[in-house]
Amino acid sequence: MSGGVYGGDEVGALVFDIGSFSVRAGYAGEDCPKADFPTTVGLLSPEEVALELDGDKDKKGGKVYYIDTNALHVAREGMEVLSPLKNGMIEDWECFQAILDHTYGKHVKSEPGLHPVLMSEAPWNTRAKREKLTELMFEHYNIPAFFLCKTAVLTAFANGRSTGLVLDSGATHTTAIPVHDGYILQQGIVKSPLAGDFISMQCRELFQEMNIDIVPPYMIAAKEPVREGAPPNWKKKEKLPQVSKSWHNFTCNEVIQDFQASVLQVSDSPYDEQVAAQMPTVHYEMPNGYNTDYGAERLRIPEGLFDPSNVKGLSGNTMLGVGHVVTTSIGMCDIDIRPGLYGSVIVTGGNTLLQGFTDRLNRELSQKTPPSMRLKLIASNSTMERRFSPWIGGSILASLGTFQQMWISKQEYEEGGKQCVERKCP
Repeated sequence: MSGGVYGGDEVGALVFDIGSFSVRAGYAGEDCPKADFPTTVGLLSPEEVALELDGDKDKKGGKVYYIDTNALHVAREGMEVLSPLKNGMIEDWECFQAILDHTYGKHVKSEPGLHPVLMSEAPWNTRAKREKLTELMFEHYNIPAFFLCKTAVLTAFANGRSTGLVLDSGATHTTAIPVHDGYILQQGIVKSPLAGDFISMQCRELFQEMNIDIVPPYMIAAKEPVREGAPPNWKKKEKLPQVSKSWHNFTCNEVIQDFQASVLQVSDSPYDEQVAAQMPTVHYEMPNGYNTDYGAERLRIPEGLFDPSNVKGLSGNTMLGVGHVVTTSIGMCDIDIRPGLYGSVIVTGGNTLLQGFTDRLNRELSQKTPPSMRLKLIASNSTMERRFSPWIGGSILASLGTFQQMWISKQEYEEGGKQCVERKCP
């Protein structure tokens, strides 16, 4: 065992799980992350920084980043909204560092040099990015030990499995990732862009068709109650700063996300106009007071996740629905391990919390599963576990006694350079 043991009770390892939608971070061994805030950050260019010098923000090379829910929600003139990630991998390193600085300073409130760090990464992360991240953590943050682990493996651990098919449906994409004995089978990864953002886009189009304006709360000074379906009666705030288009869109998206969570439901059988028409309606009020009932739309919008063929605007059905993603992925794996994958299909990611998602998936898969296989869907009932499962898996893993010799220690990094991440972290 090289470089001393990091385990024991003295030093808590930190677990970072940075997704396209939110950042989860906290101490290993705890049951939920200390920090959970949007991955999206606000950025002011140096010209505007001179005018504004207040509030909680993180400076990086002349740029000012506004990070975390509260700082991000203040309407600021010219503040652009951006994300450090693209396709689940780190693109903007400066912005990524600002997020880490913020997490250490405001949430962990401790020196980076005291805690080993376990970080999650996308299953398709590239070698260059992994090495760059390792270098950043050791050189800039001076951490004592580091480990990189694929999100799907962590999710499997969080659900007490080392083999299974992880179906992860988040903000930007839905992926099926086969995990076997704690290793990812790269050839079986199947990705589909039908996920949370796609549903938001469908909602946006629905509002345009119904001529409903999306007015984010920051614009509203006061509103009067109106009867159902009547035009809203609200006052716009005076002296609103000139906000950027990206920030305005960000606030509109939050309204849409609330609508998604409150109204939408996945139908338990393939979408049928007659059945949908008899659906009980759900009443929903927009921030500006406009309110109405939603019936068939509730089922029609999320249907695109399972059956993309009836979504208008998708070019000739090239995308895979959720059920197909799973079966295609299992089909690309070795025939000997398929029973193990069908026997634990683990459902995770915030998008899977849509009402009725797992029931529909179960139904679709049971029709497609070969008769010789036993199908078992594993989907936690708690919202927390479904949204945070990679983090929870990391928390379990980093606090295991047997894991302690797996860390890349500072000493190993200094001897072997950043290449050691390829060797030590599968």
